[in-house]
Amino acid sequence: MGLFGEHMKNSLFYKVFGTYLVITLIAMVVIGFYATRQIKSRLMERTDTELMSYAQMININPSQSEIISKINSASKISNARITLIDSSGVVLADSDEQASGMDNHLNRPEVEEARVKGTGRSMRFSKTLGMNTLYIALPIKEGPEIRGYIRLARPLAEVRQYVREINLLILQSFLIVGILSFLVAFLFTSRLTSPIHAMEQFTERLREGEDPGSLMINSSDETGRLARNINYMVKELKEKIQSANEEKGKLEAVLASMEDGILLLDTDDRIEAINDASKKIFTARFRDIVGKTPLEAFRNIDMQKALDRYKETGAPISREIILGEEDQAALDVTISPVHGLPEGKEKTMIVLHDVTRLKKLEKVRADFVANVTHEIKTPLTAILGFIETLEGGAIDERKTAKKFLHTIHEHAERLDRLVDDLLVISNAELGEMRFSFEGVSLNGVIENALTVIERKASEKGVHMEKEMPDDLPIICGDRDRLHQIVLNVLDNAVKFTPDSGSISIKTLDGKDGNVYIKISDTGIGIPKGEIPRLGERFYRVDKTRSRELGGTGLGLSIVKHLMTAHNGRIEIESQLGRGTTVSLIFPTFQEDLTA
Repeated sequence: MGLFGEHMKNSLFYKVFGTYLVITLIAMVVIGFYATRQIKSRLMERTDTELMSYAQMININPSQSEIISKINSASKISNARITLIDSSGVVLADSDEQASGMDNHLNRPEVEEARVKGTGRSMRFSKTLGMNTLYIALPIKEGPEIRGYIRLARPLAEVRQYVREINLLILQSFLIVGILSFLVAFLFTSRLTSPIHAMEQFTERLREGEDPGSLMINSSDETGRLARNINYMVKELKEKIQSANEEKGKLEAVLASMEDGILLLDTDDRIEAINDASKKIFTARFRDIVGKTPLEAFRNIDMQKALDRYKETGAPISREIILGEEDQAALDVTISPVHGLPEGKEKTMIVLHDVTRLKKLEKVRADFVANVTHEIKTPLTAILGFIETLEGGAIDERKTAKKFLHTIHEHAERLDRLVDDLLVISNAELGEMRFSFEGVSLNGVIENALTVIERKASEKGVHMEKEMPDDLPIICGDRDRLHQIVLNVLDNAVKFTPDSGSISIKTLDGKDGNVYIKISDTGIGIPKGEIPRLGERFYRVDKTRSRELGGTGLGLSIVKHLMTAHNGRIEIESQLGRGTTVSLIFPTFQEDLTA
């Protein structure tokens, strides 16, 4: 009931309809009140006039005896009570009562007024008749002397009854008029509010995002013109929304396809929106940044200084900054305004170009040049030094000369291995390495590699264990390159395993579409923080020991490239001082690989 009442209270239909009914009701009450009052007044005037006329007719004959003799007949004709009073107020005759039993009437208001003014009127409750009565009095004169008074009285019961009948008639008329007014008000209000209700439903559907079509109101008045205006505005709005959506779609497509990160700052310099590229650039630490200022989000003084500088000058500004501490990102940052916005709604755009990979490549290149220079310079320096010594006369000492020539030969072989390894890596990276893929059993590859490495292992007293099931699935690969992969990993295991250590080789079917080779040693191990760098060119965990053992620092880098070429991967687990396990993972043979 409360909800319905609230609906009625807020409904335009009930407001207009209720107002119309209230106005009609007030008008009916006012008209009824004044009509009743006017009718009653006119009836009183007519009764007063009639009684005065009859009184004047009776007063034509001033003979009191004649009046007394005809008082009853005059009473019937005038339909009034007639009283004859002498000049002292004594009642001489009365048409309805015995005169002897009546009080002195000299002080009655109508008699006093007649004595003073010539005519007297009074309306009061009559004890004799028991109801309100209208009294009219005239003096009976002989010359200037008043000999008595003639008084006529008529009860107002007829007036009251007539007024009651008139009121009933007015009430019936008002009831009929009220019903007709109700119907007219209902129809009028319905016609008035129906277009407005249609507009409400139309705009409600529009607000909820539906397509409301067109507003159909066939009217030439204000509601019709309003409907046409709404249709025009909706059409314009649709076109603008469609245009805005198209522009938004284009902008989102551009932002989504951009490799550069975009940050949009509001007027308070808080991050309002970011694109997908920004999410890829930032690490997990910087993911939840929307709603924060750049300083709150990144805690980077250089970026804040760049933003402050842009605020001071208002001109676009570019800076190179480093984000993060451990997992650092190098970014070229450009800060510029967003044009075309109203005053007070200014926004700032920060474009982030990730140059982390470029910086790393520059560092790798610089390291590569330094490492190659160092790796080449060391054996060349030794070779040149021994040649100069030989030229200085040591060549005549056969034993010394033979020793120097052996050392020169070792350094030359080292240079040859270095050049070969560099050529392998270069060909792999340039895609110029030739592969001959076929179905290959990894057990056979491992057996061939063990044949090559067993002598070196025996010299160090390293015990070799192998566990290779006969039903191992074959893989698709280049047999020679697979041999190179396994041999490089086994060679590293033998190099870094102390004397009398052990190496185990296991092959297994992972039942996940992959074949695994696990090579574990009891060697020196690798620090956990160094493991991600294994596979970098010229990277050595123990540089001195590696060079002493003849390593170039390119073995694992070659393995990494060759594994990628075979759609495989390498995983390394190690504990410092407890050994290392290298897992080589290859996808099992698929027919379509041989096509």
